[in-house]
Amino acid sequence: MPPVFAHGRLRLYLLKLLDEAPRHGYEVIRLLEERFQGLYAPSAGTVYPRLAKLEAEGLVTHATEGGRKVYSITEAGRAELADRGGELADLELEIRDSVTELAAEIRSEVRGAAGDLRREMREAASASATRTAEEESWQTAKEELRKARQEWKEQARRAKDESRRAREEAQQARRQAKEAQERAREEVQRIAVQLQEQFARSGGVLGSLAGAWLGGGTPTTAPGAAGAGGGAGRGGGAAAKAADAWADAAADADADRASDWAADLTATGDPARDLDRLLDRFRDEVRDAARDRGVTAAQVAEARRHLEAASRRLGTTFGARS
Repeated sequence: MPPVFAHGRLRLYLLKLLDEAPRHGYEVIRLLEERFQGLYAPSAGTVYPRLAKLEAEGLVTHATEGGRKVYSITEAGRAELADRGGELADLELEIRDSVTELAAEIRSEVRGAAGDLRREMREAASASATRTAEEESWQTAKEELRKARQEWKEQARRAKDESRRAREEAQQARRQAKEAQERAREEVQRIAVQLQEQFARSGGVLGSLAGAWLGGGTPTTAPGAAGAGGGAGRGGGAAAKAADAWADAAADADADRASDWAADLTATGDPARDLDRLLDRFRDEVRDAARDRGVTAAQVAEARRHLEAASRRLGTTFGARS
């Protein structure tokens, strides 16, 4: 079978289709199939590289709409189309001739198959023409031929229907995938907002507490915390002494055994930066624990006493090193 388009003719016809209206690649393929009455449909591997080449030459351009490229002809493309008007007219005639040739080839193949079947039936009938049973066989063969033709027509109709359904199902699948993607994005955004709100509700108390410890201030978010802090700040009271004893005992225990807390934070060579990283890890773990389990005013007061004792202990340590 001769090629549908001669060399360079498909390029010209693509410019003609884009001159009619902007189109995406799939639409160009579908239009070519319609122009050839379903007898010829170029593949994506044939159309898209030629569109890309036309764009590289400045004859077409594209814009992205809905995730797909929509191609439009440029003024340079229209100029080339106008210069090749006579060639385009010849191309239209060639397309009609190609459709005629393709249809003729299909009809010839069908007639050839039917002729072979009829010839075989005639040969079988002529060998037993004198017998009534063979006459009946001939009638049966004719009926089978009629059924075969009907079956061919039915198969062609089913193939066309299945092709149409496949295109519709593909379009529906693309729509459903896009809708599912939008729903997933909305769900992620909704969960992110919920997490932010939950973190804001549960992280307020511990954020103030960590800020007071790191900055030397007094937390004010929890009821009763100021009273506990006042007694400790003056250095008196049973609570302060108990906190000091707890901090001393914890320090002694840590001196006897190596701790693996924050062992994944490798030293950077800058002690001040290493200390900031340890404090960030401590603050994050306290906030995570409070967010997951909740926090009460009594727990805040107790945490404040521990933090004050630890702060005093660390202050003494840093003072000794200085």
